[in-house]
Amino acid sequence: MARDLPTGTGVVVAAQTLGSTVRKTQLELSLRLSGIRRQPVLLKREDTQVGRSYKVRGAYNVISGLSEEERTAGVVCASAGNHAQGVAFACRQLKIHGKVFLPSTTPRQKRARIRDIGGPWIEQIIGGATFDEASAAANDYARDNNATYVHPFDDPQTIAGQGTVVKEIFEQASEPPTTVVVPVGGGGLLSGTAIWLREFHPEVRIIGVEPEGAPSMKAALEAGGPVTLESIDGFADGTAVARVGNLTFEITRELVDDIIAVPEGAICSEMLDLYQVEGIIAEPSGALASAAVARFLPDLPEGPIACVVSGGNNDVSRYDDIVERSLVYEGLRHYFLVTFPQEPGALRHFLDDVLDDGDDIILFEYTKKNNRETGPALVGIEIVESIHLTPLLARMAESPLDIQKLEPNSPVFSFLL
Repeated sequence: MARDLPTGTGVVVAAQTLGSTVRKTQLELSLRLSGIRRQPVLLKREDTQVGRSYKVRGAYNVISGLSEEERTAGVVCASAGNHAQGVAFACRQLKIHGKVFLPSTTPRQKRARIRDIGGPWIEQIIGGATFDEASAAANDYARDNNATYVHPFDDPQTIAGQGTVVKEIFEQASEPPTTVVVPVGGGGLLSGTAIWLREFHPEVRIIGVEPEGAPSMKAALEAGGPVTLESIDGFADGTAVARVGNLTFEITRELVDDIIAVPEGAICSEMLDLYQVEGIIAEPSGALASAAVARFLPDLPEGPIACVVSGGNNDVSRYDDIVERSLVYEGLRHYFLVTFPQEPGALRHFLDDVLDDGDDIILFEYTKKNNRETGPALVGIEIVESIHLTPLLARMAESPLDIQKLEPNSPVFSFLL
């Protein structure tokens, strides 16, 4: 590895710098996931960290090392929310003024937390629709005002600070993990994990997990270098990054065993399982690693698997969307356009002959509200088990009604719902 890249020893130094400033978060055994995998699965609870995310580790490590001149000039960062909270905490602790550029998609809950954590030391600025747009605005401000830009992932000190998560895992585990699984946005946490493990536990398998709607690291590896994705799904906002870092790409390419992508619907199902079984309120990105372990990873080495629950900043108002995405992904909720002929008994036929016991209408809405006689109805149906879909579709095919199923990946689906 190139000499100017961060090292595992740098992670050790970062841990000393952080000291007791950040929390040593719990490492908990998940009985649910251990049962699925038939081997111990450990959850590193960074959702309970200061700012409810691991991001404070990298931010504090960078800012605490600034000179007096740099501290006087202030700091600036771009963030989808979690890195901003880490910067806000560091600024308040060290009494340094900072500006945070946030994409407009940042949940209100994260904005409120940034304000609460940073107090008078932090100013929030909306800097674009995506993290990458906010980052460009933050960089422009830093250049024009001689402020220090605190990168959320592509900086040696940020990477070293974030690597302290895995160092703690191995200090806490009664049996050393044989596999470590971490979420990937820009790649800072993955890179910090990799440099420490390859120096001190080189035999451990390292797996990064991206949201399917923003597979920027996978795209970089396929292209041979960082590329900017044309569009991303911002649902998993903590990892919705269109372009990974240059440093993080180099480290990942050289040291990481595998990168996989998880569909957003599966992330939602895992968020609900974490909440209902483990009592963990994870944000979408925080559920990435455990979602991969539960459903998508092939056979792994025997021994404990460590998953990083990277954050718990989730707005409660998002849960309707989370439940919806989960049910659609699990094949339990489906939507149809049904054209009812203007004759008596058409709706009764649909209810009696098309639907079966346990099929539940959760939405019925005419698509042309001012002229119901010429427009189909949008009908949402929830079934008890996904295997019930095939007989439901068979009954629809036998029906004289004109019924069109809306596929989740179709433009019509996203337009109507």
